[in-house]
Amino acid sequence: MGVSLPQELRAWLLQNNLDLPEDDVDDYVACCGYAGFPDEGSFFLGIQAMEKLYANHPLSGGGDWREEWIPFLSDQDGWMGKFIDATDGRIGRWFVGEPTITGEYASLADYFESVAEMLTRIGAGDYPVCSVVEGRLVWS
Repeated sequence: MGVSLPQELRAWLLQNNLDLPEDDVDDYVACCGYAGFPDEGSFFLGIQAMEKLYANHPLSGGGDWREEWIPFLSDQDGWMGKFIDATDGRIGRWFVGEPTITGEYASLADYFESVAEMLTRIGAGDYPVCSVVEGRLVWS
């Protein structure tokens, strides 16, 4: 990618190998990973999926995408997701056709804290679009 990874993202990737086995990779989708978490439409990317999406991002080539933004969560088409800004570690999000949001979270740690809070609410039955059934997350 030619961009230094922020320390939080580097630590996350060293602890979590999210790349699918080569036989499970689908060449017809922009990204691949383990779907369904943190929500039903997106998934965390492994380093290979990050590199692929980074190189072929649907917003690249225009003024809507910066080379210091590293995607770490996406849908299969690469049309929406979250990125970490390599210059300051802040988390932003994109959705093709809408303005890109920068600084949605101050850091990757803050983003993961929000995911932990969401999971706590799901476990308590206090999250309207998801519930736990027989130990599994079920999205409505």
